[in-house]
Amino acid sequence: MLVACATAAVLLAPQAAGQTELLEPIPAPQHDPFYTPPDPVPDVAAGTVLRSRPVTVRALAVPVQVDSWQMLYRSTDTQGEPEAVSGTVLVPDTPWTGGPRPLVTYAVGSHGLGPECAPSYQMRQGQDPELGLISLALSQGWAVVVTDYEGSGTPGPHTYAAGRTTGQAVLDAARAAQRLPQARLDPAGLVGVWGYSEGGIGAGWAGELAPTYAPQLRIAGIASGGTPADLEPVVRHLDGGPFSGLALAGAVGLATAYPDLRFRSILTPEGEAAVERISTQCVDEFTRDFAFRRLADLTTVDDPVALPQWQRVLDANRLGTTPPAAPVLLYHAALDELIPVTVARQLAADYCARDVTVRYLESPIDEHVSYAANAAPAAVTWLAERFAGQPASSTC
Repeated sequence: MLVACATAAVLLAPQAAGQTELLEPIPAPQHDPFYTPPDPVPDVAAGTVLRSRPVTVRALAVPVQVDSWQMLYRSTDTQGEPEAVSGTVLVPDTPWTGGPRPLVTYAVGSHGLGPECAPSYQMRQGQDPELGLISLALSQGWAVVVTDYEGSGTPGPHTYAAGRTTGQAVLDAARAAQRLPQARLDPAGLVGVWGYSEGGIGAGWAGELAPTYAPQLRIAGIASGGTPADLEPVVRHLDGGPFSGLALAGAVGLATAYPDLRFRSILTPEGEAAVERISTQCVDEFTRDFAFRRLADLTTVDDPVALPQWQRVLDANRLGTTPPAAPVLLYHAALDELIPVTVARQLAADYCARDVTVRYLESPIDEHVSYAANAAPAAVTWLAERFAGQPASSTC
């Protein structure tokens, strides 16, 4: 993502060059009362802002020239119960003319399971790896809202890989941003959805859920890249390999979202220790610490993925069964070492079979991380065309 990160420079204050700023320590979310949800979560409409505060977003130590706020907003978990989710709203100081300023609800890729992995915290620290991608949208003059997802920032662990709660958090972030008075966004304005990797889950599920869950949002387009649309082949591809920590993290995230899985009941003592450890880690930590581990080695069954309760959950989290709310851009690297390209091709085929307007892009030379950066300009151009009202083409 280094290529895209360079674009953040357009948003930095001119006077910031050459300056060194002593930063006040920023408390981690688990030590910051802002992230503590009210108990109980108020019985208010999904997308209601529960609290907010102005913050400074940084690229390394340099403030990014946008108006930004953290917010805690009401969303809905996998079981349909109210929950509080944290996120960040960013509005460029560039004037916008020609109607309401568009809003992109941006779904981040894998950050991790622990509270310090939350994008809202990492952006204040100047450490979020996706700020360069986000800046591409900001440089267009669009507002951007970035959800932390369920259990990231707020008490976790994060419900990693759980589609419904993730998609609802993405949609409710957009509704909350449009209701945040300081942001001055029009609830009738157009909304674009964009995400890669885990963010592809968030974007994809937001698109499929929007017609029934958030029909008032005027979604112009959904850009979803590197998307793990079908979790079973992804888990089987990752398990036991160099990125097997992602498979274990996904199991923990799904078990958090679906308590009926009773994941801990099949863990060995070593597995219990691994789950406790990974539940507080960020992606770089658990990728390193749990490489080449197999789920079967941490459980009391030979193939936990094949258990009936796991099959039901995996099937419930498969994208492609419901037509999304708007045209879709899907993009994937043929050499993706994390998410097999066959998963993306199948999602495109499923959408085409349901008469969805789909544009599918596939890079023959990129892998997972490089394509996140290299395809980002194309995703932004595609969203710009949707915001401009241009008809979307299809590759079906």
